[in-house]
Amino acid sequence: MKSASFHPTRRAVAGLALAALAALAAPAHAGGDGAWPAQAVTILVPYSAGGNVDAMARWIAPDLSQRLGQPVIIENLPGAGGIIGTDKVVRARPDGYTLLMSVESAIVIARMVTPSTVRYDGLKDLMPVTLLGAQPLVLVGKPGLAATTAAELYADMKKHPGQYSYATSGVGTSLHLGGEWLKQKGGVDLVHVPYRNGPQIVTDLSGNQLDLAVLPLSMVMQQARAGKVRIYGVLDDKPSPAMPDVPPLGRVEPAWKGADVTVWQGIFVPRGTPAAIVSKLDAALRQVLAQPSVRRNFDDGGVVPLGLGPQAFATFLQGEQAKFGDIVAKGQIRAE
Repeated sequence: MKSASFHPTRRAVAGLALAALAALAAPAHAGGDGAWPAQAVTILVPYSAGGNVDAMARWIAPDLSQRLGQPVIIENLPGAGGIIGTDKVVRARPDGYTLLMSVESAIVIARMVTPSTVRYDGLKDLMPVTLLGAQPLVLVGKPGLAATTAAELYADMKKHPGQYSYATSGVGTSLHLGGEWLKQKGGVDLVHVPYRNGPQIVTDLSGNQLDLAVLPLSMVMQQARAGKVRIYGVLDDKPSPAMPDVPPLGRVEPAWKGADVTVWQGIFVPRGTPAAIVSKLDAALRQVLAQPSVRRNFDDGGVVPLGLGPQAFATFLQGEQAKFGDIVAKGQIRAE
């Protein structure tokens, strides 16, 4: 599923992130273009206020405003799983005053699973600025399941094909593709149950109304600690700092070795934005990520700060496209 040419491992990404954050001594005006910004800068969030993506935008906006010397305004434009807001930024003037805070589903996956609806190409029509942070997906189960480990769960799946269902936030999302990866890699028959929102999944899981779910770690940390749900492992090659006691799935069950599906957030600008502006914005964002108050918000939210700049971010995106493209093709997944 991985592309050795394009997709860095989580360890490689972490190394790039450390290198990026180590470069914070570079001044925010690196790259020149002293005329920018001369007015307020808008971060468009293509999702509703109060969600995870919106929260991250609001974590970084105050410090980013200080470093840019101009107000940073958050604009929410939800709709079609992030497609409407993303399309608006694609068509915006490439002058550095309209930024996009987006995620893997809208940038990489949407065009694969809804080709008749998505008019933009996230890797061609947008320029990556900074990969801010990421968190792994987890395979989580209801408290009533007999299996206590991923190995026990996998063995029972093999014995009873089609018996287990798993919920996600919708067809064609990164959560769905994470579950599809488990099916494909493990050779198991699981039934996908799409929901409209994640919180309802957690409620139904804790009430034993669902077998399993694939969700971001932050969404189930509190319930797992309270014993209301059971996390079988992270779809990553190493534990998350937010819950280091939760193992990678592949460490417990070899059939799922190589699991590598995360949810991430990054800043983009319209294609054609001057390189000097992109450089200045990236430097400012990496400085923001180093602030203790911002890092506390990331830690509390279960998000690992990364701080990958434009080139490293672009390489990462190519790997994401190859990985998700393979899953979508094998599973013949369409959301239309």
